[in-house]
Amino acid sequence: MKKAVVLLSGGIDSATTMAIAKNEGYEVYCISFSYGQRHHIELEAARKIATKMGAKEHLVVDIDMRKIGGSALTSSLDVPKGRSEEEIAHSIPITYVPARNTIFLSYSLAWAEVLSISDIFIGVNAVDYSGYPDCRPEYISAFEDMANLSIKSAVEGKMKINIHTPIIHLSKAEIILKGIELGVDYSMTHSCYDPTDDGKACGACDSCELRRKGFRLAGIPDPTSYAKG
Repeated sequence: MKKAVVLLSGGIDSATTMAIAKNEGYEVYCISFSYGQRHHIELEAARKIATKMGAKEHLVVDIDMRKIGGSALTSSLDVPKGRSEEEIAHSIPITYVPARNTIFLSYSLAWAEVLSISDIFIGVNAVDYSGYPDCRPEYISAFEDMANLSIKSAVEGKMKINIHTPIIHLSKAEIILKGIELGVDYSMTHSCYDPTDDGKACGACDSCELRRKGFRLAGIPDPTSYAKG
């Protein structure tokens, strides 16, 4: 069976990406990160998803990015709330975590080389997202080129790393519809950047807004429990 490393955050995009990888015939090795994020609850979602969707293995890597800071997700800075669709689409918010995808992909690359796996799936999206620079197709292409220059197995010609981004050009509604088609249980997923102490989604951060819009446009009931609205 083909094997793939899948970055699994516990949200809609990564859960759908995992389902796509499995549907394409890959045995899935999931990797998640405990990086000091304020929405640490997403890791519980990732564990449930990995188990229910039949991951061969689920690795959780600890990285304390709070020591670096610079993001509302890894510091005491306020998470932006109530931004318009235009603001979400055209400005990079303080929820951007410096170099996060580069760090996550680097760990994933290292694990893939150890496992002799050449395929890495990541659920980045360049349509309904918050403008993060490390979600763009040109970034992924550049990282893939770098990956094949940097690891022993690639330099020796034993493997060629392929970074798969199956949802990068899909809207959130299209991602949800694809996941429903593949049997994804979205009630297990978590998207909110600033959940309440009892685990409810805030309902007003960018991620909540994009999630609500996605379900609305997909015509699918949103299973999320929101603290607001």
